[in-house]
Amino acid sequence: MITENSSSKMDTPTNISLTVSVFLVLLVCGVGIVGNIMVVLVVLTTRHMRTPTNCYLVSLAVADLTVLVAAGLPNISDSLVGAWIYGHAGCLGITYFQYLGINVSSCSITAFTVERYIAICHPMRAQTVCTVSRAKRIIAGVWVFPCVYCMLWFFLVDIQVNRDNRVQCGYRVSRDLYLPIYLIDFAIFYVFPLLLAIVLYGLIARILFMSPMPHRADTAATAAVRGTCKESAEPGNKASRPARSRSGVSSRKQVTKMLAVVVILFALLWMPYRTLVLVNSFVATPYLDAWFLLFCRICIYANSAINPVVYNLMSQKFRAAFRGLYRCQEQEVQRFNSISKEFFYFTYAGFVNLWFINSCLCPLKKEVTTTHKWIQQKALC
Repeated sequence: MITENSSSKMDTPTNISLTVSVFLVLLVCGVGIVGNIMVVLVVLTTRHMRTPTNCYLVSLAVADLTVLVAAGLPNISDSLVGAWIYGHAGCLGITYFQYLGINVSSCSITAFTVERYIAICHPMRAQTVCTVSRAKRIIAGVWVFPCVYCMLWFFLVDIQVNRDNRVQCGYRVSRDLYLPIYLIDFAIFYVFPLLLAIVLYGLIARILFMSPMPHRADTAATAAVRGTCKESAEPGNKASRPARSRSGVSSRKQVTKMLAVVVILFALLWMPYRTLVLVNSFVATPYLDAWFLLFCRICIYANSAINPVVYNLMSQKFRAAFRGLYRCQEQEVQRFNSISKEFFYFTYAGFVNLWFINSCLCPLKKEVTTTHKWIQQKALC
């Protein structure tokens, strides 16, 4: 990931820092790629996991995958080779997808924060607003806006040759011109989402943790959390309603805590990089210590990799779905092995039968052919 104008000189990394950098980036990116793919597969293949909130989490997982692939993996080759190896098109495309993933991640967090606020603080309205179809339309907008916005980077980056005659992918504009662009980006995709999250989660906490909710609102909010947002009270034993109500409150608290942790991690893990670029934009000599840059990069990659771990630790439904996905994969492997064994046995049996037929019939065929030739010779005589 680009952190400063390429004309600024960065401290030369030592062999130790290079080894640590490659190892940590590989580890974090590997865990993050596998985890986010599992999140996408779990939601797409498990029917009861297709809720509005989980739709936003799929969008966040795809955005995190984009960050890890476009920012993490090229960083490894850049560290090992010491130069940019992807050319001009790679510089434009990879930079575009880096910031696209970052900005979509921020927009997805904002979207599910607003969805949680409506589902819990306005449960009656949530029945018509918090639907899967509406979530899909919002996600489309969440992706379209950053796609258009990030096209700006096609005009801001280019490959350059540094003082060591090595090709680098860096900014083509000066730091003074880049400052307003960064401040706009900083405000839209970091400050505004965090301020909105602080306000909305404060309102959610007041409703969810500090005041009792009426039974009707509780039923509607429970339906919103479970994902249908259209679920009505089912006829049944009246004695079981308090138990269902307590279960609904517990489920809402669990989901809200999990999403709040995601927002807090987003704020904390992005803070070092955002602070570094903000400070370097105003000082004469940018601070580009190799170890601190590594720390900033690892924090960014960790933010994109840690969300599946949070889901697994804090959500019973995600844990069960992850286990179900693992069991399904295990059953598919066992089924494939069983089919392979049966195919081998049938093939082996077929070869044995073919050998038996050939070994038994070939001598008889030769004898009949020899006899036939002898009769023909006698007839000619």
